[in-house]
Amino acid sequence: MMKRTEKQILAVGYVRVSTNGQVENGISLPAQEAKIRAWAEANDAELLNIFHDQGMSGSKADRPGLLEALQLVRERKAALVVYSLSRFSRSTRDTLRIADMLNKAGADLVSLSERIDTTTAAGKMVFRMMAVLNEFERDQISERTRMALSHRRSQGKKLGGIVPYGYTANGEGNLTENPTEQQVIHRILRRNGVGWNLAKIARWLNDNDIVTKTGKQWYPQTVKNVIKTASHENKN
Repeated sequence: MMKRTEKQILAVGYVRVSTNGQVENGISLPAQEAKIRAWAEANDAELLNIFHDQGMSGSKADRPGLLEALQLVRERKAALVVYSLSRFSRSTRDTLRIADMLNKAGADLVSLSERIDTTTAAGKMVFRMMAVLNEFERDQISERTRMALSHRRSQGKKLGGIVPYGYTANGEGNLTENPTEQQVIHRILRRNGVGWNLAKIARWLNDNDIVTKTGKQWYPQTVKNVIKTASHENKN
């Protein structure tokens, strides 16, 4: 094993194949490993380990190999090296979430196919641009959804199978205001207006045995969705 210098990069490899992907596009486990080892050698990085997940979908977040790799990367403040982002995750949102987690732990992410390498300044810039574009896309989708929902409500109809909080649907799918839930919405907005954060509002709702539309407890994101929807309607 090479002797680590003070500035030498520590690296942890992660490889994955799905059941049907083992022979596709030359991305078998050995092929991915070879690419990772070549990167480590070219960058004078100490490769601590390479973790494997075989026959597992990239949509599963609880893959044992990935969890072990992430743990070691965070413990050693290393770089997680993957052949491609598709081996790492099928979801851009999950990829950005995990990358943010690595960044907060002082670790890095390297994806060889996409030429993303956050151990360099240029690589950090590219990844940040990806994060901004992804957030913009999510906001656009959210805005279009709220506008469509508001339009349907103005016609007294629900959107698809969704009955939004604050409304009740009859057998034909027409919406009418639910007085009890509308009162809860007003109380949420008042508390938000005087500076209560989402977590505090969710705790208040749960402590007072107020349930969501589906009868479940409140979370900060649930509260946020109600506030966003109500705020959008008030503007219109």
